[in-house]
Amino acid sequence: MKSLARRLLPLLAALAFSATAAPLRWAATNDILTLDPHSQDHNTSNTIGTHIYEGLTRLGKDYRPEPSLATKWTYLSQTQVRFDLRRGVKFHDGSPFTADDVVFSFGRITQPQGTKQTYVSGIKEVKKIDDHTVDFILEAPTPMLLQNIIAFPIMSKAWAVKNNATNTQDYKSKEENFASRNANGTGPYKLVSWQPDQAVKMVANKDWWDKNPGNVTELTYLPIKSAPTRVAALLSGDVDIVTDLPPQDFFRLKEQGKVKLLEGPEIRTVFFVMDEGSDELRDSSVKGKNPFKDKRVREALNIALDRETIKRSIMRGLSVPAALMVPPGVNGYDAALDTPAKPDLDKARKLLAEAGYPQGFEVPLHCPNNRYVNDEQVCQAAASMWAKIGVKVRLIAAPFATHSQTFQRGESPFYMLGWGVSTYDALYAMQAWGHTRTNGADGNFNFGKVSDAKLDELIQKIKFEPDVPKRNALIKEALLRIRDESLFIPIHHQIRPWAMKPGVETLHRSNDYFEARYTTVK
Repeated sequence: MKSLARRLLPLLAALAFSATAAPLRWAATNDILTLDPHSQDHNTSNTIGTHIYEGLTRLGKDYRPEPSLATKWTYLSQTQVRFDLRRGVKFHDGSPFTADDVVFSFGRITQPQGTKQTYVSGIKEVKKIDDHTVDFILEAPTPMLLQNIIAFPIMSKAWAVKNNATNTQDYKSKEENFASRNANGTGPYKLVSWQPDQAVKMVANKDWWDKNPGNVTELTYLPIKSAPTRVAALLSGDVDIVTDLPPQDFFRLKEQGKVKLLEGPEIRTVFFVMDEGSDELRDSSVKGKNPFKDKRVREALNIALDRETIKRSIMRGLSVPAALMVPPGVNGYDAALDTPAKPDLDKARKLLAEAGYPQGFEVPLHCPNNRYVNDEQVCQAAASMWAKIGVKVRLIAAPFATHSQTFQRGESPFYMLGWGVSTYDALYAMQAWGHTRTNGADGNFNFGKVSDAKLDELIQKIKFEPDVPKRNALIKEALLRIRDESLFIPIHHQIRPWAMKPGVETLHRSNDYFEARYTTVK
């Protein structure tokens, strides 16, 4: 009798799940760029990817790393960490997960054509001990190791070899490979299809090693660029949740009370990047030199920006004007250092004149029009503010897929970018876009060609400093260096409200990663 009961338990559990199971339609502004898990460090692509692929660790509800494909880890020394891999895990195609897949995935994510090397920064080698054990050999003590590898997705070696996808997709060159259009992970959801600019469809993985606390068995992601269309779809019942509610609609919907709202800060800073490395600024009116190499020009643009006006008129109060390049909630953030300078047009004009540009200059400004909250409108506002000091920007707005390829190819002398700090530590951000570009993790997203020897030195120290107070002091020094040298022009830290039908229960995440496994639909 007990034997029969044991055999029936899985069936009863499946029936109970299916009785309450529900489809979920989720909408946001922009589409994914790729399904290749090691190609693009892009939030929407990563969010979809976390449903399909998994790392050795994952982000818990408390934003701390917890076991995922690894059940435990042991520090054999400061530079050797042994990971015990979870047994019995299968990829979506039914093949077993083993140490070979971890070793293979490490080699793949470190290929220079991808933009996710930062997540394996400090790891010199991944060694297979046996089928269910790997050792990470570190360059030096790496304090952020467990947080970083949350975003190191494990891919099936056999599947990649079979489908000629052992190399990471070169996205900037518009390359396609099997992994950029197909997926085979170990995660809670399986890919059904991706139709670019239309929908990503997934179904629950019934063979997932973990228990899914939610009841979403079918997940459809709908990229809807138009904000009014997204909101109308929610109100009409055509979608169940919108994770990038426009600020102009937030207060109206809150007052109406027809949908449920979850609001909270997002760990994302939106900013402008300048080409500070080229000898001549591409497509500029200035010939033979690059104005952005001069700190005075960068400072002039910074102090001409009226962030409070942008907050009030464009963001409807749902932003935090920024002086620092990392947001609240991230280790290293200090509110006392995050007060932007008040706009000073007279000083800005004087700085430009001192730098040799008394009449200003012209330069293109590349902006996405479907990625960040009111991104194109923010760029338009900035352009009008800079015009007052003689800097005339020609606005070129494009969908993020095109925008990203353009700046990664080095064709954007001046562009908007937003950066979410997925590790919740400032190092990840500074190392990616602030360090001098190399073929590895350092500077892997530094397409503005920023190169500051002092900042590089600080970042290298932060990477390996085990003493927490010393490390935080170094982070503070680095963030101040970035701020005071005007290496970037921060605009604001985003606040991200989500809106959903009354019957949807989910967990708001400050990294803007919607997770269907935490979601229940009634």
